Amino acid sequence: MKILAVDIGTGTQDILLYDSRLEIENSLKLVAPSPTMIVRQKIQAATRRGDTLCLNGVMMGGGPGAWAAEAHLQAGLPLFATPAAARTFNDALDAVRELGVTLVSEDEAEQLPDSTCRITLADFDLQAIRQSWQAFGVQIDDLDVVAVAVFDHGDAPPEISDRQFRFDYLDERLRQVNRLSAFAYLADQAPPIMTRLCSVVETARRSADPLFETAALVVMDTAPAAVLGATFDLRVAERTQVIIANIGNFHSLAFRLGPSGIEGVFEHHTGFLNRSRLESLLKALADGSLQHNDVFGDHGHGALVYDTRPLALFDSERNGVVVTGPRRRIMQGSRLYPYFAAPFGDMMLAGCYGLLAAVADLLPDFCQPLRVALAGGNSPGVAPWDV
Repeated sequence: MKILAVDIGTGTQDILLYDSRLEIENSLKLVAPSPTMIVRQKIQAATRRGDTLCLNGVMMGGGPGAWAAEAHLQAGLPLFATPAAARTFNDALDAVRELGVTLVSEDEAEQLPDSTCRITLADFDLQAIRQSWQAFGVQIDDLDVVAVAVFDHGDAPPEISDRQFRFDYLDERLRQVNRLSAFAYLADQAPPIMTRLCSVVETARRSADPLFETAALVVMDTAPAAVLGATFDLRVAERTQVIIANIGNFHSLAFRLGPSGIEGVFEHHTGFLNRSRLESLLKALADGSLQHNDVFGDHGHGALVYDTRPLALFDSERNGVVVTGPRRRIMQGSRLYPYFAAPFGDMMLAGCYGLLAAVADLLPDFCQPLRVALAGGNSPGVAPWDV
């Protein structure tokens, strides 16, 4: 069994090639620039040259790429975009036009002068990943599953905040399925309101890559994937109640896991947090007192608490807060006895291990061997040079 897991963040895309013939620690890994960072570099180069720019493709994560596009416009340079690509800036296309972007159909985009700099937007670039592996003599044309994680605000109606819309979605999913893999879907089951997940599916379909004739495609939200992956750290797996915080470059999310399953969650923008503020939110999540507006009113996404019974946490190293994510140093020196999880020895790949666990839940044929591998159980233990 071979699974390609790709966790796409703001700064990096973290890639794991799992091969069931190997110990999971021997899985091949890449930590590469995120797609939005790659787009940012391309747009900035076009701006320096003074090029007319045309964005095509599908909606992808914004952030650095979107800011570079806005800087291109502020430099007085033309920017065209197809409707699908333009939704990278805003789901409301009128708002995109107000930025100064000229919307064009795909046919019109093709008719722009040859001197136009064309950049195709997509969160998932299988061909680039394939070529990266090929440079090391590794082929990925025999995969059983491709699993991709992206952060998705969802397509909120104009009258509803993006932040509130995402939290309503989280609430609905957790009430339906009380586990972290509730935020993972087979390609044909991705909710239409989760437009970024659907764009990953659309990218795979547009590629017409023969790989997808046999390999299943799974898509998932990044934050639950990272938290789920952190549960496979051996010291975390021993706990029956825990709060795990994923401190990402843009978003910080913490899940409270206990006897009732997922008992609460909050999500905030990392840029609004310091160690003291994060500690207060984590303590309130543990004692059951956290309110939605404690986060939403502070420009965050919000909070959900399903079990208000206090958990006895944060009084020793054995039950301190578990922390993962690229900005985890915010919790360095915290009074909450932080434990910096590193499942299978690698914090940056936590989301990829979470994707493997989600694949186990979604695809029964792969469930048992994946669960055994993730639990550190029986494996053939074949050396890489014997594969």
